Amino acid sequence: MVLRAYKTRRILLFWSLFIGVSAIYGSLMMFIDPSGRLLGMDKMLGYFEVLPLSEYLYQDYVFPGIALLVINGITNLYASYLIIRNKKLGDILGMVFGMTLMAWITIQFIIFPFNVMSTAYFIFGFLQFITGYMTLVFRKQEEFKFNIDDYPYINPESTTLVVYFSRMGYTRKIAYEIANRKRCAIYEIKTQEDVSGTWGFFWCGRYGMEKSPMTIEDIRADLNKYFKVIIVSPIWVFDMAAPVRAFLMKAKGQIKEVNYVLLHHAKGHYLKVADRMDMLLGLRHARLTNIISRKGEFRIYD
Repeated sequence: MVLRAYKTRRILLFWSLFIGVSAIYGSLMMFIDPSGRLLGMDKMLGYFEVLPLSEYLYQDYVFPGIALLVINGITNLYASYLIIRNKKLGDILGMVFGMTLMAWITIQFIIFPFNVMSTAYFIFGFLQFITGYMTLVFRKQEEFKFNIDDYPYINPESTTLVVYFSRMGYTRKIAYEIANRKRCAIYEIKTQEDVSGTWGFFWCGRYGMEKSPMTIEDIRADLNKYFKVIIVSPIWVFDMAAPVRAFLMKAKGQIKEVNYVLLHHAKGHYLKVADRMDMLLGLRHARLTNIISRKGEFRIYD
């Protein structure tokens, strides 16, 4: 299977090369004909008068050509070289130079009248930025590792049970760390939906926006035998994950004491989410813990 970072990196390479080569072509045309006639921009030279030092730098297109070459040309070609070499810096620079192009075009929006080319290149810069960001996120996700052998103290005979749902593995890691530290049993909520990959992300987002349960497999654990259940859930669209919602609905009346651990990207305490989980379960939680997860790194949010 081709990894997602590899796919988006190829798209990022396209944008970096396209923008870099376009910038070099444009700057060469400005050097060959500083009046701007070759590019059909000779009538736009007067708009540069609003810029500082216009009487020195913007009497022709030599200085704009140098700026275009340096800011959008050489930089993007360098990023392309690093992307081809599969260097993380290339992904970072590809994203940064997308923002640089958007800033460049924003200046054009201010000084030039509306034109299709500026608008198009602003969109190109935005797509380059988004693709670079996605590549960095996917790279980090693919570097994420989970090894069940790292948790030797899971105890199936414990009277405390850790219940979790995990799509990418982050929630699984947190759940196993809790179960290993407390030496308790663990149970995974399994959905009948395909939630893997990028399309799985959007499919889960649909459930998150609808605030609806997702079909899960029958609960195989005997919840009545545990004195305490710790439910570990990722946050989807500012609420509990849909499979966890389905689990709570099925587990109502079977749990004696419950704690919640909520895993999310944004800062927040998600007290209302815990209240909604209580309502579905028919039980008031004893403790709520919030953990921020960003690209595979975790920290407790107090």
